[in-house]
Amino acid sequence: MLLAAAPAPADVIHLKNGRTIWADQVREDKSKDRLEYDVGEDTYAIPKSSVDRIDAGGAAPARLSSGASAAGADFTPAAPTFDHEGDVLQKIIHDGKVDAEALTDLERAGNSDLAATGYFLAGKHESDDGNFPQAKVYYDSALRFQPDNATLLVYYAACLMRTGQAAQALPYAERAVRIAPDSPDTLAMLGFVQFANDRTAEAIRWWKKSLALRPDSTVRQYVEKAERESKAESDFSQKESSHFNLHFEGKDTAEGFRKDLLATLDSDFDDLVRDLGYSPRNNIAVTLYTQQAFFDVTRAPSWSGAINDGKLRIPVSGVNGITPDLARVLKHELTHSFVSQMTSNRCPTWLNEGIAQMEEGKSSASNGRTLAGMFAGGAEIPYNTLEGSFMGFSGMEATVAYAESLAAAEYIRDTYGMGEIQHVLERLGQGSSSEAALRGAIHGDYRQLRDDMARWLADRYGK
Repeated sequence: MLLAAAPAPADVIHLKNGRTIWADQVREDKSKDRLEYDVGEDTYAIPKSSVDRIDAGGAAPARLSSGASAAGADFTPAAPTFDHEGDVLQKIIHDGKVDAEALTDLERAGNSDLAATGYFLAGKHESDDGNFPQAKVYYDSALRFQPDNATLLVYYAACLMRTGQAAQALPYAERAVRIAPDSPDTLAMLGFVQFANDRTAEAIRWWKKSLALRPDSTVRQYVEKAERESKAESDFSQKESSHFNLHFEGKDTAEGFRKDLLATLDSDFDDLVRDLGYSPRNNIAVTLYTQQAFFDVTRAPSWSGAINDGKLRIPVSGVNGITPDLARVLKHELTHSFVSQMTSNRCPTWLNEGIAQMEEGKSSASNGRTLAGMFAGGAEIPYNTLEGSFMGFSGMEATVAYAESLAAAEYIRDTYGMGEIQHVLERLGQGSSSEAALRGAIHGDYRQLRDDMARWLADRYGK
């Protein structure tokens, strides 16, 4: 899914390993034989020896999101228009932060419309910064003053979904449609909430009503994907456990296999609660496909073995029991669901995939020597370029990306403890940038991580 962002002029760093980096600005640090570059508010560094050339004035591509993603995370409803919005905004937002005292003053003034405006603007500010838990608090306060404002209900429902509370979002989205049945935003959001609650047919119906009122490319893409899913699963059956909704073809999956699969998932769920200190609030959808149906629905690259796009989609052709390989896939993909909900879908892919590989039981030992040599020679893929999706990678690139991701997660766990990985995920869920969340664990940025990784790999595997 594309995050809405207009291409801007950028410096393009071409690495010797064939990868490219789009940066806002590049400068040379001669004292350390490095290149430093800025991407947004973050600063990174790479050895000059790993750079082939730099081209100025390129256009950075839109970034891809990754991992399990909240339905509608890339859909932006129209913001409501309030009287005196400009004046209120100046009062409550200072230096990029919400002024809590100013909000309290607005509420004490006794004007419910102004109070609703203030709390909505505070919530939108936190949403835009990725701090969805705090945004939820502000939206909730805004609804106390304007409980029948349909667009406020839409924003609140979206925020609930981003914090892993899709079931709780449903009554708010339904109320928004009752209040504004001709709004394409309310109809679209109800579709996203229904889809997140594993009600695909209902989601398609609401999305099509929204599109009839206003064309929207994001909603259209979801309709097309959901229709592929409905076609492939038209004769599927369903079985539920305490944490999962399992969809399967009855003629292709034996009852004993389904029972064992749910038992494995339930055991994995308990392991992840212990390891990550978090428990998802809603049931997780799991769909078992034939090989061809899997690729028809997901449009995944040929090297992928399973997909988690908010639902676990797993190809099981020819598998009649829980094999070691299937058990690893289940644990890996379920980990993505945990990480997605913990971080409101804000976890960089390298960390997301690194944690998932650790949880499935993988080790860097088999690739350690190769990785040590790559880092020693500056031939690794920089971690900031691994923040987005791996889906566009070739098979070889994906192999390197996954290996680097696993090594980094292992390094943080082995050096600082699993508790620090939990803290990084918590900070991401509170709106911290990837580097800011990382600094809280390793006391450094991506540059520090790269240098520490080089030493760690050399000590462990380089001899």
